[in-house]
Amino acid sequence: MSQHRRFRFAPSPNGPLHLGHALSALINQRRAQETDGRLLLRIEDIDTTRCRPEHEDAIFRDLDWLGIGWETPVRRQSEHFDAYRDALAKLDAMNLVTRSVASRREIREAAARAAASGNPWPRDPDGAPLFPGDAAILDEAEIRRRLQDEPQALRLDTKAALARLGEIPRWREAGFGADQEIVADPLSWGDVVLARKEIPTSYHLSVVVDDGLQGIDEVVRGRDLYPATSIHRLLQELLKLPAPDYRHHRLILDDDGRKLSKSIASTGLGSLREAGATPAEIRKTIGFDA
Repeated sequence: MSQHRRFRFAPSPNGPLHLGHALSALINQRRAQETDGRLLLRIEDIDTTRCRPEHEDAIFRDLDWLGIGWETPVRRQSEHFDAYRDALAKLDAMNLVTRSVASRREIREAAARAAASGNPWPRDPDGAPLFPGDAAILDEAEIRRRLQDEPQALRLDTKAALARLGEIPRWREAGFGADQEIVADPLSWGDVVLARKEIPTSYHLSVVVDDGLQGIDEVVRGRDLYPATSIHRLLQELLKLPAPDYRHHRLILDDDGRKLSKSIASTGLGSLREAGATPAEIRKTIGFDA
């Protein structure tokens, strides 16, 4: 591994980059400059139905416009499904992978019914209802039929994974204004998806594999992903991958106090550029001091 620290900016080409992405990319570039390090660009395009070439092209244009450079070649996750299958096979060989047929809609509906009857459903740090096991949602005959006839999601047995490790993972967090050691809380996520029914991986699995294969030394990303680090550290330990340092930075919020997001159609950098904004104005808007 190179003696120069490695950083990565890893957007998904499923819509335009917004001001939050600009902040993350700029902080990554600054950290690379401060440490005489290297900045890699990764295209996280495992969702082949939503990710589009035109969005990837726009990512390159936006970053170049902001004055951000990156090393080539660019890693595209859609070109490395075999690496994620290999990691999944290792976890399966440890008896840590379970098959699930219940859909996200069925889990949400079960959670809504429970809440309506006065039994609040436990939720993960992102607010989604925790997976309770197929048997809590479907009858045995339906489970057997789906296991035989339909694709299945593959999930991590989180309790068994922690028992196998024998200790709770930790990580070094340099965000929030101070270096500190954080004790992971993987159980708060329940049995997370490792491979979707239609895609042979998931965000959690692919990001961990990629960070390991690319030798990333410091992961710089928004605070919305801080809780996910608990699952990432668990997977790193199970797969015997190196543990990077983490630096979770502040988020850019809209006028309603929501974090900027493609899902709420936050204004893209391309639109701001077309409206006459300059890179210097973008930096000022997001409070970034070069």
